[in-house]
Amino acid sequence: MDGIPLGDSYTWTAARALGVTRGQIRADGVPVARGLYVSRSRDLDLRMRCRAWAGVLPDDAAFGLHTATALLGAGPASQDVHVVLTPRQVLPQRGGIRVHARALAEDDVIDVDGLRVTSGAQTYLDMAQHVPPADLLALGDALVRSGHLDAARLQRRLSRAQRVRGVVPARRWATHLTGSAGSPPESRLRYWLLTSDLPDPEVQVPIPDGWGQVVAHADLGYSRWKIALEYEGRQHAEREQFGRDIDRYSLMAADGWLTLRFAGRHLGGPTAVVERTRRALSSRGWRPQPR
Repeated sequence: MDGIPLGDSYTWTAARALGVTRGQIRADGVPVARGLYVSRSRDLDLRMRCRAWAGVLPDDAAFGLHTATALLGAGPASQDVHVVLTPRQVLPQRGGIRVHARALAEDDVIDVDGLRVTSGAQTYLDMAQHVPPADLLALGDALVRSGHLDAARLQRRLSRAQRVRGVVPARRWATHLTGSAGSPPESRLRYWLLTSDLPDPEVQVPIPDGWGQVVAHADLGYSRWKIALEYEGRQHAEREQFGRDIDRYSLMAADGWLTLRFAGRHLGGPTAVVERTRRALSSRGWRPQPR
């Protein structure tokens, strides 16, 4: 606001105290919550909304759960802003935010562009009680891929998580997390195979030609049986990508690889993924091990 140092976000009370009129606030401010505004000169994205909230929340507040997932580059933003606070008798509640009580250690909070955000390990643990196992695996893979989570940091956090809600599934899938998974749908495809009686698939499988030169990588697969599994999203329908896929699949077939291709319609349950993979493995000589 010209001549008045309000900044990118401000409260009604602070603006009025500086002499800003009601009309000026209505003209400039985009409401984030009752009495809290972001200037129209800024994009009202998640980071800007969080910056506005950070100015009015207690000092120990950190952005967590679904909001942390988005800020850490591991998932989409939710409509509400999720905030984590140290347990207290009464947690502050306001429209537009959802407040959760957590006893966080110093390592459980990191700085992301000047915002206090729960760490990758803490976010993974918090989300374990809110999302299905397939989505938890996809989230963990995304946190590893974004650089905010690794085995050592996760192990340290889970070792302190006795009796914490969600710790059982968090530990169940911790050993399967990988940054090599290219996307959440690939992780969900892998989930159905990991929960079946089939061999665990390899991730980003190198495909060599007859001279040992790697000519492609499969999303998932089984090198021993020369079986590749590919997830194909909408981007594979684009002209250039479609042409590259044709070349890649031709090279793989020429060297004896059998490729199974899956899309979003196949990820809602295990049947198509598991049974087609089972048939492919059986056709290459795999046999289930006796229990």
